[in-house]
Amino acid sequence: MAFAAIVAVGYLLGSCPWGYWLVRAFKGEDIRRSGSGNIGATNVWRSYGRSLGIPVIVLDVLKGFVPALLGVVFVSYLCAIVAGAAAMVGHWRPLFLRFEKGGKMVATAGGVFCGVAPLAAAAGVVIWILVFVTSRYASLASIVTALSIPVLVFLFGYPTSVIVFGVAAGAAVIFLHRANLSRLRAGTENRFHFRRPARA
Repeated sequence: MAFAAIVAVGYLLGSCPWGYWLVRAFKGEDIRRSGSGNIGATNVWRSYGRSLGIPVIVLDVLKGFVPALLGVVFVSYLCAIVAGAAAMVGHWRPLFLRFEKGGKMVATAGGVFCGVAPLAAAAGVVIWILVFVTSRYASLASIVTALSIPVLVFLFGYPTSVIVFGVAAGAAVIFLHRANLSRLRAGTENRFHFRRPARA
């Protein structure tokens, strides 16, 4: 019963489209009509600045972290992984947006790993920041981190179930960035600018 309840909580938390809700609440606009059309923190930051981008990052991380931590503490690593995966699926196809396209799961996946593999998550954050700062491509930083997470989980000695989840989560993140990969190869991917351009 606890296993199923935590997994359900994971999906419901993951389905909370904070990028959409916060932009709608504070700007009266639909983030899906701005920039890349994604509801994630990168597009929110690009379109509306850090005042909304940072809260979206924090909330998207928490919706992966909370169910994963609940699973580890109260049931098992397996429960944490399944609940974390449910949160990621919820972020991708949110119930509260009628299962329409959501985000690319990067921040939510990071939150899950903070709960089940905190050392690997910390190392992954360092890798993400290094790639992002040197390239200014959020997509490239996410792809490189997704590739590194299974290796980090293995090196830090986490259970096999967490390693398998790392491979699956990394593959899912890379799959959702396939359009970004095409643009990176073509040299047309947009670099991130910390100062957003003035809106007309």
